[in-house]
Parts: sequence; structure tokens; C-alpha cells
Amino acid sequence: MYSVITIGREYGSGGREVGTLVARSLGVPFYDNEILTRAAQDSGLCRELLEKHDEKNSLSGMFAGTASAHMGGGALGLQIPLNQRVFLAQFDAITKIASEGPCVIVGRCADYVLREMRGVLHVFVYASLEKRVERIMRVENVDAERARELIRKTDKQRRSYYNFFADGNWGLRSNYDLMLRSDGRDPQALADVILQYARL
Repeated sequence: MYSVITIGREYGSGGREVGTLVARSLGVPFYDNEILTRAAQDSGLCRELLEKHDEKNSLSGMFAGTASAHMGGGALGLQIPLNQRVFLAQFDAITKIASEGPCVIVGRCADYVLREMRGVLHVFVYASLEKRVERIMRVENVDAERARELIRKTDKQRRSYYNFFADGNWGLRSNYDLMLRSDGRDPQALADVILQYARL
């Protein structure tokens, strides 16, 4: 049985909901935005700053706010761009969370961060654009045009963030143990598939 499950997801695919159901079924902690709280506590960076740069690789963040960083237990004395400091804070938080026991972690390059850790199952949830638009319209209470724009923008940010920091292609099948298409499928049914795979 895998002890930690990471879930990458396209925006609007329902990956977060599926992850919540998996964690609930297993009776283990679920981490999404909670990672930001942990990263803020451990790094000394304010949560608002972490939220602003969360899963974003913005050019403004690459050159602004450089300062000495702390990573891996030792002061490096290097001037590191702000967005990299945010990533390192989340990297450390994810590593510590995973070492504390079974859990489900959504997004934030968790599959990359924990790629060398034993007992981790990496999942990616995706869906057709049509179904994602329908979901975002319902969840965010927006029209189809706005839903498509949110999907385009969010996926672009996540892809850029992952590809920059994780040295790989976001959504590439070789990065994951299991890829699930959520079109027309009940979230609990998808969660059950993940649970069955995790027990192999």
C-alpha cells in the first residue's frame, strides 16, 4: 500500500475533489492550500506572498525581492529570486509533510519533489475542454467564455511553473503512475480507482 499519494490536475478536471475523497476514504490528511500555511510557518515568508506566487512562474517574481535563502538545513548566502524562494519553501514543506506519515497532496510539483521517496503514488487527473468548461461554469458561476479563459490562464500558469521548477513536462505520462480522465465519471468512482491501484 502506498503511504503518500500526489495528485496533479488540469484546471476544471475535478482533481482536487477526487483527492479530497481519497484522503477521506483513507482517513489521512489532505494538503492543497494547507501547504502554503505550512510553508509560511517553516520559512518565515508571509502567506500572502506564497499565495501570490502559488503555482506561478511570473517574470516579475524572478527578479524582484531577492534575498538570502535557507534550504536543506544550511544558509546558502545566495541571492535567490523571489519565485524560487517560494518554490523552495513549498518544496521543504512537502518533503516534511510526506515524511510525517500517510497523506494526499495536490499540485505544487509534489510528484517531482517526492520522486525519490519510496511508497509514493503519483496520479494525474485530466478531462476534455468541454467537460472542464461545464464544471468551471458551475463551480465558479461564470459563463462559458469566462470559464475557457480561466482554464487557459490557470493551465498555462501551472504548466509554466511545473516545467520551470520540475525540469519536466507537466502532464507527461511518464511522470505519473496513473492517469485518469474524469469525463462523465463520478468523483467517488475515480477515487475508488486510485484506492484500488494504491493497494496493488
